Amino acid sequence: MQKFLKILLSVIFILLITSCQKLLEEKGDVKYIQEIKDWHNKRIDNLKKENGWLNLAGLFWLNEGVNKFGSDKINDIIFPEGKAPAFIGTLTLKDSDVTLRVNKGIEVKSNGKIVTTADLKNNLQDATVFEYNSLRWFVIKRGDKYGIRLRDLESSLVKSFKGIDTYPINSDWRFEAELEKYDPPKKLAITNILGMTEENISPGALVFTKDGKQFKLDALVEDNQYFIIFADETNEEETYGAGRFIYVNKNNSTGKIILDFNKAFNPPCVFTKYATCPLPPKQNHLKLKITAGELMFKGGAH
Repeated sequence: MQKFLKILLSVIFILLITSCQKLLEEKGDVKYIQEIKDWHNKRIDNLKKENGWLNLAGLFWLNEGVNKFGSDKINDIIFPEGKAPAFIGTLTLKDSDVTLRVNKGIEVKSNGKIVTTADLKNNLQDATVFEYNSLRWFVIKRGDKYGIRLRDLESSLVKSFKGIDTYPINSDWRFEAELEKYDPPKKLAITNILGMTEENISPGALVFTKDGKQFKLDALVEDNQYFIIFADETNEEETYGAGRFIYVNKNNSTGKIILDFNKAFNPPCVFTKYATCPLPPKQNHLKLKITAGELMFKGGAH
């Protein structure tokens, strides 16, 4: 019975998406439509790369002290059987420092060189990446926790990945936004999918107008871009239930801030259970159905 219900729900979901796409039409000049297509193709290519999200094979939180790792079940950290030796070595966490020691006879590399011991930098410090055949691993920091993120370059998802469906490109979802600055910058608590909360700094809210109504989105800053985590009324039914992301250049060649929801994309948690995605803050839940950008990824982890 449960299997039948799952199949029925999948059919209903596909029908909803198909009917939704039929009602919507592509809109915009040829140059603009090609720009969005090029952006999306680059996004797909990046997902497939060695540092993309499709090849994640594990996430293991380190305990204070010595953590044995390898494919044998008695290890503290268990790598995939058939992909790794039974006992590779140890990862020792002492306060905020992580040290790797490799057992004799195991050929682990970093930057193409064989390593037997090493102090590890985490993802906030230009992470030290280690290799064994198709496996790659490094340390990530989340709050006061340290974990090992594992990749498998021969991941089945990379091999089977056929892209992500999107809404029809529509220039009506491209806005000239304004930055409503916070003075001083606002402290913004962002909770991730694991329930961990970190304080971020928001320089202001991006303000845009749709159908005569004003909307605001608190922005974070990454490099020379605004990073926005948002939710809208398409979530759950058509798009990922935990919201989507969008990057916005601080300004274009004319000095304008362009907020283009055709470039809204899925968080990595839609592809894998080994990601630690941030969730939209309450004020970024829009009472608006944004029918632009990426749809739910059908082959994902959730």
